[in-house]
Amino acid sequence: MSEKHIVVQGASLKCKFSVEPKTDILKVKSQDKHYANDKDAEKKLIATDKEIGQTLEKNTFGKCKMQPNGSGDYLPCQATITKWSAFYEKVTLSNQGKILLEDSKGTCPIGGPDCIEVDKHGQKAEASKQNAKKAKPQVNNQLNPLVNTSKFQESLEESDSICK
Repeated sequence: MSEKHIVVQGASLKCKFSVEPKTDILKVKSQDKHYANDKDAEKKLIATDKEIGQTLEKNTFGKCKMQPNGSGDYLPCQATITKWSAFYEKVTLSNQGKILLEDSKGTCPIGGPDCIEVDKHGQKAEASKQNAKKAKPQVNNQLNPLVNTSKFQESLEESDSICK
């Protein structure tokens, strides 16, 4: 998958035929077991090629250039995804779906193949106890001089040994 991010719930999608470039938010409805970059496994469900139909928050990207109404304006988009392309082939999740990547594209019956693109993959880095343990104290002290990083890391290690 070299350097490509996995698409998760909350990703923003866009359509190349939207009159005013609007995005909509992806909602993962095809599975509820597999999470990415979510230490508590509660927010970032992994999106798969099984996210078919109306799987967006608003199910619209505004007005659609592919639907002129005859008076110089356009009809509203009714976003429906019929299939996905450019997904990650090497992993199949429990819903038999393939993982969507940031360069995956969706097909709409009106806009045609690959008209829906991922604008933002939806992942956000979350600091964890593991990150704090691995941080280099010298660098961390320069970035945040008000915190004694060495003592902080010692307290993390002590709390881990108490929990075991």
